Amino acid sequence: MALPAMQALRAAFADHSLIVAAPSSVAPLFQETTGASPDDVVTVERKTEAESLRAVRVDLAILLPNSFRTAWVSRQAGIPERWGYRAHGRGLLLTRRIARPRGPRHQSDYYLELVRRCGLEAPAVIPRIHVTEGTRRRALDLIDRAGIDRAAPLVGMAPGAAYGHAKRWPPSRVAALARRLGDVGATTVLVGAGGDRDAGREIESALPAGTRLVNMIGRTDLRLLVGLLAQCHAFVSNDSGAMHLAAAAGVPVTAIFGPTDERATAPLGDHDVIIHQVFCRPCMLRDCPIDHRCMRGVGVDAVFDAVTRRLAGNPRTPAGLHP
Repeated sequence: MALPAMQALRAAFADHSLIVAAPSSVAPLFQETTGASPDDVVTVERKTEAESLRAVRVDLAILLPNSFRTAWVSRQAGIPERWGYRAHGRGLLLTRRIARPRGPRHQSDYYLELVRRCGLEAPAVIPRIHVTEGTRRRALDLIDRAGIDRAAPLVGMAPGAAYGHAKRWPPSRVAALARRLGDVGATTVLVGAGGDRDAGREIESALPAGTRLVNMIGRTDLRLLVGLLAQCHAFVSNDSGAMHLAAAAGVPVTAIFGPTDERATAPLGDHDVIIHQVFCRPCMLRDCPIDHRCMRGVGVDAVFDAVTRRLAGNPRTPAGLHP
């Protein structure tokens, strides 16, 4: 969601070196090709972040996170110009203090507005990640070793969500969707981090033998995940990081939203967002205190229809789909 703002900064400071400072969980992403491809990527760790930034002699830091800590670390690193939103008591640590915009808006536009209020042009664009040839080859090798038929439509699914269980569509529904997609000739590949393994096992245990499903949860690093997503012809996800990566890789996404607000974090571009509106959403809670009705109310039929429509309309989809 930050890529459009970073792309605007890349254009505004075209004659300068652009450095991205990011934690190890995110930094590898910038080794792929984006509209904001930096001149250098600095991987920062919490204990040594100021030291790492000091070593690259930064002149100006644009602080996308709102936290007090990012402003404090930037000052500790001796960065002379520190621009960011005035929030969380960090105003005195900034050299350019930007008032936060009011009202609900997409997170991507929130970042773009920071750039605009710094006096720079920041058009709204759809973020794109183009995988390098090396990453593409790694993904194809993974697909081949898993025995996935490249002649069949491939649907990625991310059944987990780091934020909390409340964001997760029930695994039994994911299993039912995978079964129906298999019936029309599509193969499902599950993706996610190591913490999503339990959800993956629950989905597999609910499926009959022979279902066209491959569980890749916990088997990819970040770059390989992006490469694998780029090979998919459609993607199904809760509100998660994988959802945004698939959208940026140009894959049509069917996103299922429950407790979180789709107005703020929906995938950018032409995608399907499915919700079941109830009185208590969006509550933004990590765990539902009642009966998880916002996610349980999303039926398999609605998701299946959206995915198969996207598969049929995607020119990259192999001819193996037979709805």
